[in-house]
Amino acid sequence: MQHIPNTLSALRILCSLLLLIVQPLSAMFFVIYIVCGTSDVLDGYIARKTNSTSPLGASIDSVADVVFISALLAVFLPILQLSLWVICWIGSVALVRLGSLLVGYVKYHALSFLHTYANKATGLALFSFPFLYSIFGLTATSIVICGLASCSAMEELIINIKSKELLRDDAGWMFRK
Repeated sequence: MQHIPNTLSALRILCSLLLLIVQPLSAMFFVIYIVCGTSDVLDGYIARKTNSTSPLGASIDSVADVVFISALLAVFLPILQLSLWVICWIGSVALVRLGSLLVGYVKYHALSFLHTYANKATGLALFSFPFLYSIFGLTATSIVICGLASCSAMEELIINIKSKELLRDDAGWMFRK
């Protein structure tokens, strides 16, 4: 039972890579996509319920998230015809995230992906992209997701700069007591 969360994270990595070879927005794409989302929700839930959380598991989960988001960018960027300002915004968020990882690695000698509520909200918004896009269109969806991603990336960078120790499950600045 203790290995199930890490297995689910590994499944998300594999399925994320499969998204690169199936037809975008096809039925198979959405089946794999939903498996990715479900595995993301279940891995942490099962790890907490079975008391099998670990720094390794948190790192595998974060790497799986990065692979999933990278795969989505690789799939959607070529077909969406994003405006230059959206591409620049996505690039800026990526640079802030990389800066945060660099700061965390220098300070803690470890990958410093944090599981803040803002990061979770951003992950949910990113997962919802195909659905939000079909309802609200590209511009509105881009603004909402990039806005959330900007806030969560900046929060993670600030936490990594100011914290004395690596706390991967930090709720975030708004939820501190």
